[in-house]
Amino acid sequence: MTFGRVNPQFQLEDQGISGLGNVYYNLMEPALMEVAIKRAEGTLGKGGAFLVTTGKFTGRSPKDKHVVKTDSVADTIWWDNNAAMSPEGFDALYVDMLEHMKGRDYFVQDLIGGADPAHSINVRMVTELAWHGLFIRHMLRRPDRSELDEFTSDFTVINCPSFQADPAKHDCRSETVIAMNFDRKLILIGGTEYAGENKKSVFTLLNYLLPAKGIMPMHCSANHAPGNPVDTAVFFGLSGTGKTTLSADPERVLIGDDEHGWSDRGTFNFEGGCYAKTISLSPEAEPEIYATTEKFGTIIENMVFDPETFDLDFEDDSLTANMRCAYPLNYISNASETALGGHPKNIIMLTCDAFGVLPPIARLTPAQAMYHFLSGFTAKVAGTERGVTEPQPTFSTCFGAPFMPRRPEVYGNLLREKIAQHGATCWLVNTGWTGGAYGEGNRMPIKATRALLTAALDGTLADTSFRKDDNFGFDVPESVPGVPEMLLNPRRTWDDKAAYDTQAAKLVQMFADNFEQYLPYIDDDVKAAAIG
Repeated sequence: MTFGRVNPQFQLEDQGISGLGNVYYNLMEPALMEVAIKRAEGTLGKGGAFLVTTGKFTGRSPKDKHVVKTDSVADTIWWDNNAAMSPEGFDALYVDMLEHMKGRDYFVQDLIGGADPAHSINVRMVTELAWHGLFIRHMLRRPDRSELDEFTSDFTVINCPSFQADPAKHDCRSETVIAMNFDRKLILIGGTEYAGENKKSVFTLLNYLLPAKGIMPMHCSANHAPGNPVDTAVFFGLSGTGKTTLSADPERVLIGDDEHGWSDRGTFNFEGGCYAKTISLSPEAEPEIYATTEKFGTIIENMVFDPETFDLDFEDDSLTANMRCAYPLNYISNASETALGGHPKNIIMLTCDAFGVLPPIARLTPAQAMYHFLSGFTAKVAGTERGVTEPQPTFSTCFGAPFMPRRPEVYGNLLREKIAQHGATCWLVNTGWTGGAYGEGNRMPIKATRALLTAALDGTLADTSFRKDDNFGFDVPESVPGVPEMLLNPRRTWDDKAAYDTQAAKLVQMFADNFEQYLPYIDDDVKAAAIG
């Protein structure tokens, strides 16, 4: 039996999926909430938020992500970073998953990836959990109800958490599997309830498809000046660097917080919502994001809450430090209605340097921008993972290696070409430590970071004097209104200058060691940037 809005010529049976129980097509938020509550998938929270836990998987499973190795993609996939699956393994996986699905209820959402209709793709999401349907309805873009009558999907994603893969039979690593088949235009997810796999599978898909069209897919947030989309800024950054927080500037228009494309028409959001980390979220520092946690339909994922009052505990990370909330973009008051922007005028690369070496902001040449983009540096700090007792470098190329199906230099060259074509100014911003490494120094003041970003975006920094950094060779401003001059020179913030020099040399060597893998693929000027 089917429920909801569906093109009668394009039901699951037309895709060869039969024998299911009830199939719910394109239910809207209230109906998805109602069904999810009846099925005891979660708890109704304050303001109509939906509180869920995701079991043993509270984050993505990148090692369980596979690309089917067919002739059409064999020479274009970055196999060092993407585990291969045989076509035979995928075919067996698909047959067994469909057999497992028989008699069970499923939820179908017909959605769009990409705000620019010239470059968007239609995605059919088939989910076992009603709240996954609600999640992906937030995260992707929703066609008008009238458009559903003619909707035809380009790719289909089937997410079945109760299904467990057989590594020997299905050519995968474990019982958890995310398998992408570009030839069959099909993605299969099994063995994990973590909702982020839904959106990241679509992001990975776009990361493969768009470069062939000359479009740069970016793991970044983006905003623009009020009434002036030409003044667009993008913010690259790994988890914990401030990508969502810093782009949600109330003085600018939010295009999106996580995934964007850069085409010959400008910047466009891939998504229709936000998936924000909530650990230590406060109404003072991030009032709008905090407010979404008590709005109707917001999904609160893996957060501890009071069973009587349903108050959320933003400091209790006993379930995971990766606690999150998912909500539609229009829950943020300054969000763009179109999710479109101009060509980036400023490109911000965010890093959380727990070694206390990098300055709070630096201006990059195009070659240096490619170097730091390919490096994708941030740092883990003590206590974030078992066994981490001192800062550890994390190099995630393109600021999102797990989602990059093509080789890194494909994206690096695209970025460099677009910078050259449109004249974007690139900045490296350190939101990590100063005055010492983690445990000894202090976190970079958010007030100073915001002042530096404001000066970069409004052009103030263009009129200041710069010094050349002794370690990395980029330009560092010598003075910025509202920012202590000492902060701009990290060596001066350390009491023990010799200790700073030792730490800086250590970090430079870490960068160099990591970058050796890219040397055969890059131009001489980028190689020169690598050594300062």
